[in-house]
Amino acid sequence: MTNSWIIDAVRTPRGRGKAGKGALSGIHPQELFAQVLRALEARGLSAKEVDDVLVGAVSQVGEQGANVARNAVLAAGWPIEVTGASVNRFCASGLQTVHFGAMAVASGAQDLVVAGGVESMSRVPMGSDGGGQDGGNQTLRERVFQVPQGISADLIATLEGFSREDVDGLALRSQINASRAIEEHRFARSIVPVIDPARGVVVLERDESPRPDTTLAGLGALPPSFVHLGAAVVGPKGETLDQIALATQPRIDAIRHLHTAGNSSGLADGAAAVVLASDRYVKEHAIKPRARIRAMATIGSDPVLMLTAPAPASQKALRRAGMTTRDIDLWEINEAFAAVVLETTRTLDIPPDRVNVNGGAIALGHPLGATGAMLLGTAIDELERRDLQTALVTMCIGGGQGIATIVERV
Repeated sequence: MTNSWIIDAVRTPRGRGKAGKGALSGIHPQELFAQVLRALEARGLSAKEVDDVLVGAVSQVGEQGANVARNAVLAAGWPIEVTGASVNRFCASGLQTVHFGAMAVASGAQDLVVAGGVESMSRVPMGSDGGGQDGGNQTLRERVFQVPQGISADLIATLEGFSREDVDGLALRSQINASRAIEEHRFARSIVPVIDPARGVVVLERDESPRPDTTLAGLGALPPSFVHLGAAVVGPKGETLDQIALATQPRIDAIRHLHTAGNSSGLADGAAAVVLASDRYVKEHAIKPRARIRAMATIGSDPVLMLTAPAPASQKALRRAGMTTRDIDLWEINEAFAAVVLETTRTLDIPPDRVNVNGGAIALGHPLGATGAMLLGTAIDELERRDLQTALVTMCIGGGQGIATIVERV
């Protein structure tokens, strides 16, 4: 195996994922990803040399069905010889495509791969594929009854002893960091303004969701989001979702519902892409890469707790790289819910000032299939801005999985 080099990374701004309200809600998801492909070409990528385009998307139905990757390649006007494949690893889909692309170029099977993701949550709402968490498999539910992620997040917060002030405090930090990053143009290198193809006008140039006027008092006034969901009767013997989750954790007798719209990730639209190249391609084209992938890992974990795998996934990647947590300069831990970041940071004993320094999905939004590729690009940009060397990107995944990627700046 040889190296997997990262040549470039771009993304759209994140738009609010609400139909008719978000600035990107009028843009077909194929066109969203097509615009990042065109941007890469405008920045010097030779489209005709690309061996494959891999696109992560979670809700692969309707406008995001029919192999969104191949259709985005065609929509971008790229050569018809360029292939495309769509990938679904739930929220880590965009980072998983990078892993697949990195494997391809490191093995020598391919020399140049574009990997990333897209999600238009305003046009293809979460759950549109009808599969839910487990595809409605009653036989599986007799073995493992997976609960919605919001219930899992509140269960983790309860087990860890987090308070409402803890989760709201992390949410406030996300908003502060994201607002500062936008004000200081920290995302400028990667962001591609989105153009409405029908009108030829720019519809969004910067992330749409951050609320710089957020306060702890305002966050504290928001009601918990998953109380009524937890009380829903869904079990074969009349159990509620809370009861199903509690049955796996005998040391507690009630779930404290702490997560709200303010300390959970926001719905978003967006697309992102990363360009990966082999040693051979970099040498033959005399390219100076921006970074290399040093280690990659995925791991499974408790499918009811579901969201605790970022820590063991990170540890697995660190072992493969021969590193420890102290060797990582910057961490991007996806802010699916505040408790996920708090639990991961505590478990790995990471200094908070190294984590999500430019905000995260609580402030910026979480366009499911695109987020992983976005986080990777953000990490590389910030390594360059701060003149640092290493970053680790990790995400929780539905069904009890985690993913981690370590990158080293060139």
